[in-house]
Amino acid sequence: MATTMQAWVVDVPGPVDGGPLRLEERDVPDPGPGQVRVRVRACGVCRTDLHLAEGDLAPRRPRVVPGHEVVGVVDALGEGSTRFGIGDRIGVPWLARACGRCRFCTTGRENLCLDPRFTGWDVDGGYAEHAVVDEAFAYALPDTFSDAEAAPLLCAGIIGYRALRRSQCPPGGRLGIYGFGGSAHLTAQVAMAEGTRVHVLTRSPEARALALELGAASVGDDGDPPPEPLDAAILFAPVGTLVPPALQALDRGGVLAVAGIHLTDIPTLDYERHLFQERELRSVTANTRRDGEELLARAAEIGIRVSAVPYPLDQADRALADLAHDRVTGAAVLVTPYGSGSTR
Repeated sequence: MATTMQAWVVDVPGPVDGGPLRLEERDVPDPGPGQVRVRVRACGVCRTDLHLAEGDLAPRRPRVVPGHEVVGVVDALGEGSTRFGIGDRIGVPWLARACGRCRFCTTGRENLCLDPRFTGWDVDGGYAEHAVVDEAFAYALPDTFSDAEAAPLLCAGIIGYRALRRSQCPPGGRLGIYGFGGSAHLTAQVAMAEGTRVHVLTRSPEARALALELGAASVGDDGDPPPEPLDAAILFAPVGTLVPPALQALDRGGVLAVAGIHLTDIPTLDYERHLFQERELRSVTANTRRDGEELLARAAEIGIRVSAVPYPLDQADRALADLAHDRVTGAAVLVTPYGSGSTR
């Protein structure tokens, strides 16, 4: 096996068109105790990667390899690793480690861990030919999804699923979705499978067309009011100016969940128009492993459709720029020479 690999790193954070990513040759990493190494087959391109590359998220370590929606095949085991075997296809997610000891971890809220580690931020991620992961935080993947289809489920799918649950939208209720990219198009399908009427508000005509194709009850521009009061809403677009109209669109007792890790400034809220009558504004922070297990099982059960747009690994910079400029309908996915958009 080769001892070096190609990997993208965040060189100097800045505007995506200025080239904050750099492709370099690195040593293939060795797995430590309790870890496994995967030969990467696909890695989703997430908006969090964009926030990291552009500096909206402060770097946790220099020249980190981004990417936290990683599909790969195990090719090396660290000392004491027994959960997976050589040749197993697994998923590497955003949550790379939780301490397991703090008051949040011990009460089922490891997404709020006081000492967490995140893939592609604290530890090197999947914009590379190999990656390592603590085996306890990896996922076995359903056989029903190809490499390119499975990758977006590992963050876009999981965080959208948690946002849906945080929104407390009742089955058969009325859900508004603001922004309709990689995460939203998966979340909408989970909601619709539960009988929810989904109203999509997005500025992209292509995204509106995809939403209708997937079964949305209505579509509109992100500045339009939905056609009926909402029981719940999820804000996927990282645009703080959408918070007031999304809150105003809620019926009494409705909840707005903000799914992103970064949001531009929220304008001043008017208490009576935006929050009175027990409307709520909630954030969504990371996810638990249970969220991931539930989403992957649900996605396989309902046959969720993943709109994946493949890019070769050596075009990661272009994929990130296309995401930044809303040129991707669905989820951008890097595919290495070891993987493909087809089934395993």
